[in-house]
Amino acid sequence: MANELILIVEDNEKNRKLVRDVLQHRGYRTLEAETGEDGVRLAREHRPALILMDIQLPGIDGIAALGQLRGDAATRDIPVIAVTASAMTHDRQKILAAGFDGYQTKPINLREFLAAVDAAVGGRG
Repeated sequence: MANELILIVEDNEKNRKLVRDVLQHRGYRTLEAETGEDGVRLAREHRPALILMDIQLPGIDGIAALGQLRGDAATRDIPVIAVTASAMTHDRQKILAAGFDGYQTKPINLREFLAAVDAAVGGRG
């Protein structure tokens, strides 16, 4: 489980740093993108074990980026967890219906966040 590569797609520098620091402390390697387009490109190049995707991004949003990932044979099986401030019930339903493998709200709850990450990476096979 440790040393797996996780791609963080998040445009907010403070949120990106928090997630990066938490994951690296846990023993994961991280790769970062600030836009949906860069996230899709990095996912294709590096094939991470997991992608953590913000929904509100400059350029294409997280849902459109997920669509591109799912449409590509090289990236379609990578688990993608939405990490978003959109916490309303209908937002959650829309995000999960789009095909995300999980959903975490911001600000993140560290225990729940790490449990979701560990489960997604550990369940990869």
